Amino acid sequence: MNILNINVSKNIANLKEKMPLISSIMVGIAVGVCLLGIVMPKTINADFDNNIYASYVAKESAKEAKEVIQKINVVITAYSSTPEETDDTPFITASGKTVADGIIANNMLPLGTKVRIPELYGDKIFTVEDRMNSRKSDYHFDIWFPEKQLAINFGVKTAEIEVLDN
Repeated sequence: MNILNINVSKNIANLKEKMPLISSIMVGIAVGVCLLGIVMPKTINADFDNNIYASYVAKESAKEAKEVIQKINVVITAYSSTPEETDDTPFITASGKTVADGIIANNMLPLGTKVRIPELYGDKIFTVEDRMNSRKSDYHFDIWFPEKQLAINFGVKTAEIEVLDN
């Protein structure tokens, strides 16, 4: 019994010595949890276009951004890689690239042109990599989405695009 009491006393003494460190760790964990509570709901509740990956792509694209050379008011719709919305190669763009986030279709601007849509997407940069049906106006842009329902949900919008100096 005596040995047990001595060991318990030593353990309590060691614990008391380490309390400041344990307290610091606990405070750090609590602060981290609080920060996640502030940041995560914005990420979790975000639309597809504002997810973490899209934000990363936008930040990386913004680093490459040049000055705005032209602003144009346009109609913007969305499409996905379904046969009824594309040709017989729904995953390959007119430029020969595979579809991906940030691809936009337009008949007026040269393939490879970079544009922003600040009203809808802030600093995210889109690249014209695809074309639209010839019956569409030059002032019509089509954003690629990975799922048909996301494209349908986007609907039809009007906004000002910024054509960037490539």
